[in-house]
Amino acid sequence: MRSYRDLCGIARALDVVGERWALLVVRELLLGPKRFADLHRGLPGMSQNVLTQRLRELEDSGVLVRRRALPPAAGLIYELTESGRALEPVLLALGRWGSPRPPQADSAEELSPDALVTALRTTFDAGAASSLRGTVQLRLPGDAFVLTVVDGRLEAKRGETDTDAVLMSSVRAVQDLVFDGADLDESVRGGTVSVEGDRELLRQLLTAFDDHRAADH
Repeated sequence: MRSYRDLCGIARALDVVGERWALLVVRELLLGPKRFADLHRGLPGMSQNVLTQRLRELEDSGVLVRRRALPPAAGLIYELTESGRALEPVLLALGRWGSPRPPQADSAEELSPDALVTALRTTFDAGAASSLRGTVQLRLPGDAFVLTVVDGRLEAKRGETDTDAVLMSSVRAVQDLVFDGADLDESVRGGTVSVEGDRELLRQLLTAFDDHRAADH
């Protein structure tokens, strides 16, 4: 890896995660370990060769580890170390800083599932959700997340469990609901989303995001 050869802590951090795609690889692992194919699916603009190189560099730097998946799963997975997980507030801060900025003209129109959940966390309006409490299961094609709102915070984790409400949707439909003002009831009637459980809780959650950052998505 190239080095800035600068004693500053910022430069030393960038020596580790400053290469192109490195922080986005970390983003894709914030909510749990993934296989190589899953990482590549979440970063479709990244070639497999570059992904292999970034993973090797991040492993050598102690940001992630490669290990065998626990049964019944099989194969190798990549997982953040404690050092890698410490990058989470840095990534969320970057997301908050970058969200109001307009996307490039050739940017993808759809987020990856993990990027979507990260976007939800970075645009969440604690003031708008100060009285909101509950859990929502977000089921996307091939992935699922549990969103918990408590004490003005939005917490997220990968997986499935019993929740107050369930939203079954594509990533694009969630983007439309949260960032483009699509109506939940109309989306249900149109068949782009399906809802179970507490629809009012879900409706309140979908409106608890900063409209000023919608342009990024």
